[in-house]
Amino acid sequence: MLPYGRQSITESDVEAVAEVLRGDWLTTGPAVGRFEAELARWTGGVPCVSVTSGTAALHVAYVAAEVRAGDEVVTSPLTFVATAAAAALLGARVVFADVQPDTGNLDPDAVAALLTPRTRVVTAVDYAGHPADYDELRAVADQAGAVLMADSAHSIGAAYKDRPVGALADLTTFSFFPTKTVTTAEGGAVAAADPERFRRAARFRNHGLVREPADQREPDVGGWHQEVHEFGLNYRLPDVLCALGVSQLRRLERFRERRSELVARYDVLLRDVPGLTLPARRAYVRPSWHLYPVRVRDGRRREVYDRMRAAGIGVQVNYLPVYWHPVFEDLGYRRGLCPRAEAYYAEELSLPLFPDLTDAQQDRVVETLAAVLR
Repeated sequence: MLPYGRQSITESDVEAVAEVLRGDWLTTGPAVGRFEAELARWTGGVPCVSVTSGTAALHVAYVAAEVRAGDEVVTSPLTFVATAAAAALLGARVVFADVQPDTGNLDPDAVAALLTPRTRVVTAVDYAGHPADYDELRAVADQAGAVLMADSAHSIGAAYKDRPVGALADLTTFSFFPTKTVTTAEGGAVAAADPERFRRAARFRNHGLVREPADQREPDVGGWHQEVHEFGLNYRLPDVLCALGVSQLRRLERFRERRSELVARYDVLLRDVPGLTLPARRAYVRPSWHLYPVRVRDGRRREVYDRMRAAGIGVQVNYLPVYWHPVFEDLGYRRGLCPRAEAYYAEELSLPLFPDLTDAQQDRVVETLAAVLR
């Protein structure tokens, strides 16, 4: 089965991990700082807190934004469930705004229509690696006095109007799952420009521990002393995985270039195939393509999915609208809430896309898809 996405691991990655295994640190050690510094090179210098997964990054970011019970978080339904679940677990009410019909990204006008005095965070999702319209979303969030957050699990290395992802929102989250552009096996990160939000994020990922004497209530107990002022969790990304992350980040530009080449080839090879809509791209955006999401028209998506899988090509669907999950249905959310997102989902099919995909393999994907549709 040709997968829709997979990691790219080289001997340099293996050696980076082995070097840590031979050393003194497996958990929080010097590789963590190196990884966070290397990541900040891609966020325009915005400092980053590494965590154990993209989901942990969302949880930490909502805590840094001080989301509490009764607050509202406005986000897209066209995303993995964690974008909304992490806010719901903090007691927030998740408000789903519809998407732009071509990019699948959060529609600023739809967000503006849903703002209330309880709106605490507006969370955009960079669907497929194409950054959302952050200038418009910034204006909308500022109108509500809300925090602007970017779920950039798909878009590390991308840029919007020549500004890097990580520097576009108040808080940005990343995922380093194996199918993403860069992997740490499991892992994630939060980028936060505001020092106070960065402090809250860094403490929360480490049990809420306060180790700086200047911030402690009883600073003169002894060198071993540490305090918890607010509850946190253990979301620390270990040294051994950060070492892998550093090695991967040093190849990020090559990963991006190869993904872009493959996207350009898909665009050419599929442009005359009937029954398909190809992914859109804004002129002012430099995507970092995580997915290649085509739209299969005429109600044939299920047929095409089944036949492609039967042919050994691991296409995928991204994503079930979040409020269609039973956990949200049980909370009272109903289908029909975001018609454009639901229409996008009904047609979406992700084709294989990863740096080690060969031209020959891609030709096989295209030929099989064209044969099915014709």
